[in-house]
Amino acid sequence: MKMNKAIVAIFVSVFLLTGASIINLDTSPTQQQFQASANVVKDTYESQLFTLSAYKQGHFGLRMYRQTQDPRYDAVVLNDLANVTSRVNEIAAEVTTPKAIRSYSLQRLNDYKQGKDERSQRRYEATKDQPEYFYMGLDLLRYLARLNEYGVVHKNDKQLRRILKQYNFEPVLTDPQMITAWAAQLANQAYWLKQIDEKDLVDEFIAAFRKTYPDSEDYRLSNQQFGNKLYGMTHIILADSGYYQRLVDEKEHQWIFDYFRKNIDDIILHTKEDIVAEVGLCFLLAGLDDDPVVAKTRKSIQEAIDQDKGMIPSVSGDFDFAYGEHRNVLAIMLLDWQTPKEGPSTVTVPQLFSTLPYGVKMKPTSI
Repeated sequence: MKMNKAIVAIFVSVFLLTGASIINLDTSPTQQQFQASANVVKDTYESQLFTLSAYKQGHFGLRMYRQTQDPRYDAVVLNDLANVTSRVNEIAAEVTTPKAIRSYSLQRLNDYKQGKDERSQRRYEATKDQPEYFYMGLDLLRYLARLNEYGVVHKNDKQLRRILKQYNFEPVLTDPQMITAWAAQLANQAYWLKQIDEKDLVDEFIAAFRKTYPDSEDYRLSNQQFGNKLYGMTHIILADSGYYQRLVDEKEHQWIFDYFRKNIDDIILHTKEDIVAEVGLCFLLAGLDDDPVVAKTRKSIQEAIDQDKGMIPSVSGDFDFAYGEHRNVLAIMLLDWQTPKEGPSTVTVPQLFSTLPYGVKMKPTSI
């Protein structure tokens, strides 16, 4: 089941014609204003959703589905499953030997070698002697976790898991140099390994993260490193929620919430909108809708929206539609928050997945 851009465009056009953004009149006037701002951004992105890459369509559509369970996003969800399945099909067919994995990884590493910014240089230096991380953590594990979320497994799941088991994630997840380069990604990977029942290294990662970024040393951090620390913290919460599928317990992450409360003004002043929005969403995921941090982040994000363009630009003022998808879908969720919802998966909406892409099957209950 492959869905090309033309088909997706038709589906997107249909749901744009059948669904208009609305305001909940039962909410307070302030919240209605936030909802109105969210709708400005939502309308912008839904009107051009089919122009995004399959990955970005999936990122947007999956989050909006988990917020609304609106069937208008069904086509985007199915396209995301088809895209992920296609990527795993390619890996399973072509990248399973040590030599092939090495070649694949070195190609990915080379992309960061070209970058001159601090983030790219840190990522290159951290992984140049262990490039397999690109294959194992950033691709294979991520894809297997996404299939798991959808309630399916790849036909070569056992083979792919054997490959994954050969890679020792613990030294990677606890390495200070890796944490300063890939904090958010490592947080994701720690929870993904647990999610797919491979290994639980969440506590080890969090302990190493806190040791790498002690709060008393914040004054030494560059803006990039301050952002990397914050991304690591927000993604611990996001990953624990299954990426907006369920609420988290504040007490289990008290150190994070205490830090955000103490530093929210500096966070808003010194970081980009993506981080500000994720901080606010962390509180919403803990059911802390009335916390002052939420109000502050919402106000900051609302003020960042350019009404003429209908979106939040980058920190440099760029309005690139595709590049801005991440910060803008976060803005929609923050300003018009709905309760987290499980799915979509073969368990929660089996009728949606009645026909599966070639290469995957229903997940056995034992996996």
